[in-house]
Amino acid sequence: MNPTQEREHRHAERLLLVLVFTLILSVMNATMFNVALPVISAEFDLTPSAVSWMLGGYMIVYAIGSVTYGKLADKYRLKDLLTFGLLFFIAGSVVGLSASNYGMVIAGRLLQSAGASVIPATAMIIPVRYFPVEKRGRALGTTAIGLSLGAALGPIVSGLVSGLVNWRWLFALPVLTLFVLPFFRKYLDDETGSSRTIDLLGGVLLAGTVGTLLLAITNASWPFLLLGLLLLVLFVLRIRSAAEPFVQLSVFRNKAYSLGLALAFVLTGLNFAIPYLAPQFLARLNDLSPLAIGFVLFPAAICSALLGRRGGKIADERGNRTLFAIAAVLLFVAFVSMSTVVGLSPIIVAVFLIFSYVGQTFIQIAMSNTVSQTLPKEQTGVGMGLFAMMNFIAGAAATAVIGKALDAGTTNVRLNPVPPAEAALFSNVFLCLAVMIVIVSVVYFVQFGSVAVNRVRENRA
Repeated sequence: MNPTQEREHRHAERLLLVLVFTLILSVMNATMFNVALPVISAEFDLTPSAVSWMLGGYMIVYAIGSVTYGKLADKYRLKDLLTFGLLFFIAGSVVGLSASNYGMVIAGRLLQSAGASVIPATAMIIPVRYFPVEKRGRALGTTAIGLSLGAALGPIVSGLVSGLVNWRWLFALPVLTLFVLPFFRKYLDDETGSSRTIDLLGGVLLAGTVGTLLLAITNASWPFLLLGLLLLVLFVLRIRSAAEPFVQLSVFRNKAYSLGLALAFVLTGLNFAIPYLAPQFLARLNDLSPLAIGFVLFPAAICSALLGRRGGKIADERGNRTLFAIAAVLLFVAFVSMSTVVGLSPIIVAVFLIFSYVGQTFIQIAMSNTVSQTLPKEQTGVGMGLFAMMNFIAGAAATAVIGKALDAGTTNVRLNPVPPAEAALFSNVFLCLAVMIVIVSVVYFVQFGSVAVNRVRENRA
């Protein structure tokens, strides 16, 4: 290795470490407010569906932003995009810290999301651009550590900050990105991709469609529903007529991919259910503080982080269907168990949360691999970009729908007789989720059984 190559190697390794630290902060910021939702709801006298916009609004902007930054990276320097995004990230923190009403809190979260969504694009580009093929797997594995650590640390940090100071100080965490920005500016080069037209109008129409349809759900509003449908029609017309549309329609002609995308959408929604529901019922039924809720969630998050790599090995060695089957069983056990123990001892709840979090991680790996295998090589980038975007939108939709269901407060219908009466609403929701995971699993194995998988492989060849 000559001196130039050695210097480039050192820069790449340091850049990877900076990226991992940034990913930890980004994931923590995305998940920390889950624990604080009950406190925020009480402070501003919000319904569950209204407070769900803390997550839903963030996910919508994050979904659109991550795809948009990825497209912009083909035209502009990555270091400039990161500078712009991280400054927006910090601006959202300032707005959130100074918020005197819920509208300002949401504005702060949306600004944070508009900036933070540059980070997923960076995490995909850096390993590919700065590491040779033979070292790229290790680089991607290192970035996965950042994602896992962020998910594990988020609940406990949120609980500590909310319990010892005030939940508003959760907005202060992104300020730490000021310390990594100079390193990104130093180690990133001036490379850009080929200049391409970016369909910003298509992106705006997609964001408007998703946002208004979610507002229609949370507010039971026919005007929002009609507006959402109108925007959807305009979005479809736009992507059919644009030279380089925001969403490529050609990939949807692949039926296996389209069905896989639909299954992943539903499964991602199910995955977002427990991280959203757990803080709600632990605060409402068990009277736990944000700090205590953080400790209840922490064992599940850390187990998920520790076992994530093992799930990847199972997929590589025994196939996606085996990993999916394990994940589906874990999620079914988790949903049924949570339906039974909700409202009981938080220690018992913490044990069954482990099944849920590990199942979520495994099913994400299985679906990512499954969907990627339905795509021909020339459509992999576009198809997986859509896959990531739809996952974020699914999270926003799930929290909105479940939040609306929780607005009822109580119910006289008890599908599971074990938990106390005041826990019946949460118990019923978990049983519905258990039924859904069974239905989705059946569809998955019918579509992606051995015969179907062989057919997909033949198409790819």
